[in-house]
Amino acid sequence: MYLEILALAIALLFVLNYTGVLNFNKLVSDNEVYFKRLKEEDWDFLVRSKYGDRVNPDFLFNNRIRNAFFAILLLIFIFITDLTYIKFLVAIIGGILMFKMDYSNLKSYYKKHLHQIDSMLPHYLKNLEILIQHYTVPVALGKSIEDAPPIFKDGLSELINEINAGNDTIEPYVNFAKKYPVRDSMRMMRLLYRLSLGRQESKQDQLLSFSKTISNLQQKAREIKYQERLDKMEGKTMQMLIVTGIGLMVLLIVSVLMLMNM
Repeated sequence: MYLEILALAIALLFVLNYTGVLNFNKLVSDNEVYFKRLKEEDWDFLVRSKYGDRVNPDFLFNNRIRNAFFAILLLIFIFITDLTYIKFLVAIIGGILMFKMDYSNLKSYYKKHLHQIDSMLPHYLKNLEILIQHYTVPVALGKSIEDAPPIFKDGLSELINEINAGNDTIEPYVNFAKKYPVRDSMRMMRLLYRLSLGRQESKQDQLLSFSKTISNLQQKAREIKYQERLDKMEGKTMQMLIVTGIGLMVLLIVSVLMLMNM
């Protein structure tokens, strides 16, 4: 009986959405201002960390809202023959879990590739340092976009646009660091802002300090990468020892049993 109700619910939702009687996409777009309050602060960054500029974070977020509504309605249809407040609450919780699922998946992806993403910032900053030796910071930022990692290009464009619009405060740099909350991004953007304010005669000293900080970040990234390889090798060695130990124990037991049967 439940399978028939579920099939009927899916067919009904498809027909209503296809005919426009119940347009989930329009519902989400019309109330986008309210739904955006549910968006996690690092959602855009997590999307870009996985897809780069190929996918619009807002588009994926709207899909999350739509899928959550689908999940709630489907669960209500399943419980429709005996719908209670508890089951209605279960349907709401199911929708929330559906809404959070994509975010959790992206979060897991980011944690698995954390060091790879973090290592992009020191590499980019090193190239930026070379440009700053010949240009002002805003000009160097503009020239750095072409060779910047894809994940940072959108944020760099926004940073440069804010600076060109006359915002000479630290705010554009802080916004970039918030948009890309990788390791030490906030500290590096503050250093970059102070470098943009420096006079020509003190620029060399500030560049030296900036360069030392970048070198420390690169060294830290190399150490983490080396430690990961070491941990991986130790893990494989431990697996081999365990397998060898189990094999020897099995052979010993078999040998003892054979001796007892002789």
